Amino acid sequence: MNATEKGINGVQLEICSNSSYSALQAQLGGATRVEFCQNLENGGITPSYGQIKRARQLLDIGMHVLIRPRSGDFVYTEDEFEEMKMDIALCKELGCDGVVIGVLLADGRVDRERNAILVELAKPMTVVFHRAFDRTSDPKQALEDVITLGFDRILTSGLRNTAAEGQELLKELILQANGRIEIMPGAGVNANNILEIIEHTKAVSIHSSAKVSIDSRMTFESDALEGMNEPTLQTSRALVEELKILLENR
Repeated sequence: MNATEKGINGVQLEICSNSSYSALQAQLGGATRVEFCQNLENGGITPSYGQIKRARQLLDIGMHVLIRPRSGDFVYTEDEFEEMKMDIALCKELGCDGVVIGVLLADGRVDRERNAILVELAKPMTVVFHRAFDRTSDPKQALEDVITLGFDRILTSGLRNTAAEGQELLKELILQANGRIEIMPGAGVNANNILEIIEHTKAVSIHSSAKVSIDSRMTFESDALEGMNEPTLQTSRALVEELKILLENR
């Protein structure tokens, strides 16, 4: 580990951040660690070399990089798989604390062969199985597969659109895991539901994007052209602070 992940009243607060600026806002707001990505608008993909290097320079908290070569499903071509291996090696070289990965077979099972290769390449960094888990056909078996493969943590919404909707399965998965792996609820976690999710599931780690939409800074407009001037998403220091305070006072 290259950075400190200090819990908040017994809970780790992870913030999904899509730029080095956003990652810094998460740190300033009191997050335990960040899941670092880009293109959050499409569920997140692997950030660039420059983004990873700059974020690592700025952060003292844990930094776990999403290894996902494209948006869409989690069944990858051989070329995409090679890219993932290269990105993991780069993250290790740049001193990241962990990587966030996940490869599935077309029938919704965990791809044990490919994930095993990635886990081996990533260690001793922390290795997280991301929300590809929510596309598995049998979550109870998928949990056992991910544990056997040597992952440290699973990010999941309980196979629903939001963690609040998936609370019951999240609770069951945490009981099934029985301390063998960390189950981290994520998706739609905000100030209105974070304490309820933690209380119901007994999770000791939780994931939120704490994001706001930022309008374009362009003042010039062209009626003849569409796009390339859309709002962007950004981590809000104030929203992270709100989550931190809720955890401190629970």
